[in-house]
Amino acid sequence: MQKTWTKICGITRAQDAIAAAELGADAIGVNFYPKSPRAISVADLPNLVKGLPERVAVVALFVNPTSELVREVMGTGAVDLLQFHGEESAEFCEQFEMPYMKVVAVKADSDLKSELAKYESAQYILLDSFDPILLGGTGKTFDWSKVKELTEQQQGRLILAGGLAPANVREAIEIVQPFGVDVSSGVEASKGIKDSNKMKLFIEGVRASG
Repeated sequence: MQKTWTKICGITRAQDAIAAAELGADAIGVNFYPKSPRAISVADLPNLVKGLPERVAVVALFVNPTSELVREVMGTGAVDLLQFHGEESAEFCEQFEMPYMKVVAVKADSDLKSELAKYESAQYILLDSFDPILLGGTGKTFDWSKVKELTEQQQGRLILAGGLAPANVREAIEIVQPFGVDVSSGVEASKGIKDSNKMKLFIEGVRASG
């Protein structure tokens, strides 16, 4: 069974980035949405990812950004993957000619198949909990059984997020069988500050699912 890809999102400190890498994370996420408590500036990015091993991907998260902001972040040369968490169209995401991940919020009445079909060019689709106010980092889960059937259809590009934590990640993986998992608030001491022990327990939970 293939190892589940693991991303620790909302990294704001270099020591947390290094800790995530040393514990075995495959990727870290850095947030460029100004309204988020986990937001960083473009100027912060190079020092934040300095010393990361090459095997750890750096994912830049945006919410309805300007093209200029995305290109400014790309211009640092520190980013491997773009993540769009807003209402960006596939055309908007594609213009940067860089691999991207599109976040889709799972609502009770979601037609996920048609929503995902809009983003065939995405390298990954990330399924997150819906919240009318917060965009990610809610700590809330959704009904995993609703998305289980998507796993096979998405051919290894489905990433599960939304309320994942050390206590539930193994169960989530066993139900959904996603390509990867993404966690932010579930491994924090406070917003934007990661807890090394929680990250360790989370990654152990991911590995135990295999």
